[in-house]
Amino acid sequence: MLYGGIEAGGTKFVCAVCNEDLAILERVSIPTTVPEETMAHVFAFFDQFDLVTIGVGSFGPIDVNPKSATFGYVTSTPKLAWANYDFVGSLKRRYNIPVAWTTDVNAAAYGELKKGAAKGKDSCIYLTVGTGIGGGAVVNGQILSGYGHPEMGHILVRRHPNDHYEGKCPYHKDCLEGLAAGPAIEARSGKKGQDLVPEDDAWKLEAFYLAQALVDYTLVLAPEIIILGGGVMKQKQLFPLIQQSFKKQIAAYVATPSLEEYIVPCALEDNAGITGCLLLALEEKSGK
Repeated sequence: MLYGGIEAGGTKFVCAVCNEDLAILERVSIPTTVPEETMAHVFAFFDQFDLVTIGVGSFGPIDVNPKSATFGYVTSTPKLAWANYDFVGSLKRRYNIPVAWTTDVNAAAYGELKKGAAKGKDSCIYLTVGTGIGGGAVVNGQILSGYGHPEMGHILVRRHPNDHYEGKCPYHKDCLEGLAAGPAIEARSGKKGQDLVPEDDAWKLEAFYLAQALVDYTLVLAPEIIILGGGVMKQKQLFPLIQQSFKKQIAAYVATPSLEEYIVPCALEDNAGITGCLLLALEEKSGK
């Protein structure tokens, strides 16, 4: 039997087909443009296979509440062409098979829990830091959701006393994403992150905001491990800076594992999301 996965990102869709052993048989990358164009390529790829289920991890916000009339929709996304798009419905109308549905970062968190840096644990948080900031959580082996899904990139944070940048988020200005995503680093420093030297003070400021967010997540969810991915986190010098700032900001209020084992890079790297999507497709078939 064959299973499909779609990691629906804001820049590209990664579509893959695997067997029951999670071995990927075919994989394709499709630019994210408008629904009609992007989904035509998605359908052309999956039409080649007799799929049992599909697992989707999508950019958001999305509606993950099964009781909602718009369950399965992309909702108030900044990608206006996709706003109020019935993603799950379009797949079910095409293939008439079960569809597992969550956010792209939730899927990545699940992939890391089952096959990556959090393997063997029951809980984790996955935070991606790039053009935007998004986070997913797995608690007691289950993806965390309720009325909606977590939006960890938009928590409000205290400003660093030396930071006077207004913030980049169009909704909140100086939320975590507004102060610490890639565009904020560039706007504040005048350079893209990859053009800054590892010793630049911009990374200390970045570590301050990310560590503050990780303190908040720790106090609310107490995960067994926090995994950081995305383009900004390819700057490996950030990890010790974040760990040091986390230690200072949490001020020994609660115990955590050693910070080198608690705040870690993603093990699956760019495959975390699609791995999680395929795992969810397999579990949708088994009824888990």
